[in-house]
Amino acid sequence: MPSASSAVSDSGRPVPSSLWRDSDFRRLWVGQTVSQLGEHTGLVVLPLFAVLTLNASATQLGVLRAVGQAPILLLSLFVGAWVDRWRTRTVMVLTDVGRTLALGAAAVAGLFGGLGLPALFVIAFAVGALSVFFDVAYQASLVRLVKRDQLVRGNSALEGSRSAAQIGGPALGGALVSLLSAPIAAASSALFFALSFLSIRRIRRVESTAERLERPAWVWRRIHEGLRFVVSDPSLRTVCLASAAFQFSFAAVMTVYLLFLPRELHLSGTAVGLALAAAGPGALLGSMLAARLPNRFGYGPVLLAAAALGDGVFLCVPALHSSSAVTVPALIAANFVFGAGGQLVNVAVMAVRQTVTPDGMQGRAAATITFVGMGLSPLGSLLGGFLAAEWGLRTSLLATAAGMMLSPVVMALSPLARLGRTLPAAPPTPYARKGPRP
Repeated sequence: MPSASSAVSDSGRPVPSSLWRDSDFRRLWVGQTVSQLGEHTGLVVLPLFAVLTLNASATQLGVLRAVGQAPILLLSLFVGAWVDRWRTRTVMVLTDVGRTLALGAAAVAGLFGGLGLPALFVIAFAVGALSVFFDVAYQASLVRLVKRDQLVRGNSALEGSRSAAQIGGPALGGALVSLLSAPIAAASSALFFALSFLSIRRIRRVESTAERLERPAWVWRRIHEGLRFVVSDPSLRTVCLASAAFQFSFAAVMTVYLLFLPRELHLSGTAVGLALAAAGPGALLGSMLAARLPNRFGYGPVLLAAAALGDGVFLCVPALHSSSAVTVPALIAANFVFGAGGQLVNVAVMAVRQTVTPDGMQGRAAATITFVGMGLSPLGSLLGGFLAAEWGLRTSLLATAAGMMLSPVVMALSPLARLGRTLPAAPPTPYARKGPRP
């Protein structure tokens, strides 16, 4: 493969100067976008399947969500080191096939009444584990596909899709369950992964890979270097802490929220889907604002305001009652604000991470932040299920929503709050290695 800075493709033709004219990048972007939609749609479809079809208890729902999120904690650091030794196209194609088969099997079994909670736990873990491989692989693949001066635009496109899917995917999952049924919604999620497979398998550029037979000490050393770098940088350290606080509390909130809407507010499946779907347009607004607000007001103020508003809006939800005429409009408004604020934070944090991290440390920094931030999600889901069973849904939702406010508090007490309109350049790092291993 030509180097990232090369202007010639494998076929000898000049690489297009415009990123969107590069057919391999377009195939990666399309595949990654629909894959992220399938992944985050499934995060709601499987729990709603358990609640609406299998009548799962609060504790069982918490365990189900924790099982699906556990691979992030168990596998992400090792997958980051492992994927570097394989062609990312192969990893992504195989994981798409695996997730298509897993969710397709769940849909068929659900339609015939043969899917119970134990099988749902297995499917949730399998999909979660395969998603960890895919997410690490697509981030590594970009460096091998585009020129060096196109990395920022490529990362912005891919991470923008991921951020939108994180917020819009759950909304789409709720809408699919309400408009169709839980088994058909699972089949729809499988379709997203099939579409991703069809797009990514058409990538033609040949990748160079590192030698596969690495010593275990090498893998551990690379993991340790990534951890040391993130911990030593004040901005990245804060991103880890704020992300961990948010993801832990948000996982607890969502476990309670998915029970609160149908059981406490007695909303129909259509109303639940409509409320969740409002986060999608909110994310679209957040994407547009993210391109303008930091340059006008500074990254620090925008991060704090967006996090406080987007997270704080959930504090209003426990005050709603099923008999009120404003319940559904208020839920739609709350999810819209959450979507806008969450997308603003995601894009701004992504820009901070990419700017302060040297090229040779990008993959490990991303894996480390994912490990620390998302790794607490299984524990949050278990806590949400426990609180819902012990305290009741309304009190539990208020307590877990209050926990989400820890994230903006952490940012307010850190260097992130003082960031201005321009971001600092990445310092040289002794941990970045030269040579064929990225």
